[in-house]
Amino acid sequence: MNTKRLIVLGFAGIMAIVAALLARGLMGGGTPNVQAKMAPQMPMSDVLVTNNALQPGQALAADLVHWQKWPTSSVDSTFITRGAAGSIDAVVKGAVVRTPLAAGQPVTNVAIVHADAVGMMAAMLNPGMRAISIPINTDSGAGGFILPNDRIDLILIRKGEANRISSTTLLTDVRVLAVDQTFKQDKDTKTVIAKTATLEVTPAQAEQVAKAQSQGMLSLSLRPLVSSDTVASNVPATGGSGGQDGGAPISVIRYGIARETSAIVQGGAKPQ
Repeated sequence: MNTKRLIVLGFAGIMAIVAALLARGLMGGGTPNVQAKMAPQMPMSDVLVTNNALQPGQALAADLVHWQKWPTSSVDSTFITRGAAGSIDAVVKGAVVRTPLAAGQPVTNVAIVHADAVGMMAAMLNPGMRAISIPINTDSGAGGFILPNDRIDLILIRKGEANRISSTTLLTDVRVLAVDQTFKQDKDTKTVIAKTATLEVTPAQAEQVAKAQSQGMLSLSLRPLVSSDTVASNVPATGGSGGQDGGAPISVIRYGIARETSAIVQGGAKPQ
């Protein structure tokens, strides 16, 4: 066999191998198919967040918050999580908002305070207000029917010359924070016979109350829950040698209802 024939046979063999490889590639052979894999999921935790903006002193309720998925790596140690707290009811029971919370903001352990925690009373106060306690009894406390979150008028009763008794409405529409150490009204509670009442007042009113306690006896007058609380201007003044009725009307917003009311000052002007 001569050299030329060997070269031709060799070239033909190489071409046959190339043709076979091309045919295999066209028929799906060769490189295997690569399947895309899902990226691993980021660990998530259930974090308690607010539904709406909450203000200091506002009682926390189950309908004001909800659980929301949050990246576990971004969960702060102060966040309230489902894994640590268990249920929303367990978190909100006896809790009061301590610092302002925006809508959708995670609720933290430092943003709320529970009934058995230090600072509970401070959290219940509205900004700029003060808490002051006064002694009361069954007679001066409306027979025990004054309960936390009721609104009252504060009356100062003084004994003057010749044993004349005078009465003055010192403050009107004051919020009762607590009676004794009871600061919330249970659904079955109708009366609380207490020895002290804690009121929410302004700093100036706190000075008035502190001064008035040394001038006579303080009595609480329970205000109604009805939408209109205007006192008749022809109610006669009682006690002392005389008095004056009436007073400038003030606008009161209570439980979301606006109403006009007027304060009656009896037995002379307010003490200075």
